[in-house]
Amino acid sequence: MGAGARGEADALLLRCRALVRPALAGAVGRLHPWTGEMAAFSLGWADVDGTPEPGASEGKGVRQALAVLGAEAVGADGRVAVAGAVAVELVHAFSLLHDDIMDGDALRRQRETVWKAYGTGPAVLAGDALFALAVQSLAEVPSTHTGPAVRRLGETLTDLVRGQADDLCFEDRPWTGPDAVRPEAYRVMAEHKTGSLLGCAAALGALLGGAPEATVAALDRAGRHLGVAFQAVDDLLGVWGDPAVTGKPVHGDLRRGKKTYPVLAALAAGTPESRELAALLEAAAPGAPAPGRPGTPEAPSPDPVDAAGTLDDPAVAARAASLVERAGGRAATMREAVDQLAAARRCLRAVPLRPGPSRDLDALLAFLLHRAV
Repeated sequence: MGAGARGEADALLLRCRALVRPALAGAVGRLHPWTGEMAAFSLGWADVDGTPEPGASEGKGVRQALAVLGAEAVGADGRVAVAGAVAVELVHAFSLLHDDIMDGDALRRQRETVWKAYGTGPAVLAGDALFALAVQSLAEVPSTHTGPAVRRLGETLTDLVRGQADDLCFEDRPWTGPDAVRPEAYRVMAEHKTGSLLGCAAALGALLGGAPEATVAALDRAGRHLGVAFQAVDDLLGVWGDPAVTGKPVHGDLRRGKKTYPVLAALAAGTPESRELAALLEAAAPGAPAPGRPGTPEAPSPDPVDAAGTLDDPAVAARAASLVERAGGRAATMREAVDQLAAARRCLRAVPLRPGPSRDLDALLAFLLHRAV
């Protein structure tokens, strides 16, 4: 993706954020002052003491951009485009607050996460407040299609929670054997956890604007494919991303032992590197026997990493990252992202959309793929 295309995508995201920001700020302003302060901190608007922080990152705003563009693509009124964008952005903010607690992440966008800054209990409360506000703000939209829109948001939340539950359950499953997580199962999890909200974002404004059901369904399906691609790219960044850009430590996902697509694809490849990676992961897992004890896997290479180390050891994590790449996990994940984005484009081209917003949606899809390039 060239600099010009990146600049176009950045300008598109900036336009959508500027369009949605006043309504989003108005919605957050309805919260209790304390939960509102935590919400403003989480959204990158203010410091931990409530002081405006214009230099902080507000994130890319991908979901609100999808909501705006999905509405514009069917000629919906600008007010419903913004209303849909506010609802999905509030749900996204709620999900990040709770996700950071569940994953124990101390940093997001190069700042403390809400639970680190305010405490776990307050962060849970702030997330609950954002969730309730999302439903309330959508239910108040003056449209004859508000009821179906609220139902769609409720279904999305159910999907999102199902995906998060699967992601957490994956952590307790083995790396190999009949109970191991396969790439296919991970793909389903990613569609629920990430794709459901992106699909809802793309569809919600169109639904509120009275678009035909086939068009709404196509936008939702495109967003779900985009979500799997987005998660695949996030998985690449979680292993090989630049900490100065991601705000997270190098090899962060590997060091936490997360079952991400690159690792699962590498393990499924069936190569010598796959088997070496499996032995390393099993030996480095919590509770694995130390070298020399019964049940300890033998070193599969002449230059093994000490199996007594854990994945939190930078040397072990670096060795694992190298094996994932050599086993083809990195390339397979990029192919998955490309294939999912192609599927998203096919969904968009299957229904009549306005040319300008349709081109903008295509530019946004390309930008999301090339975050990892």
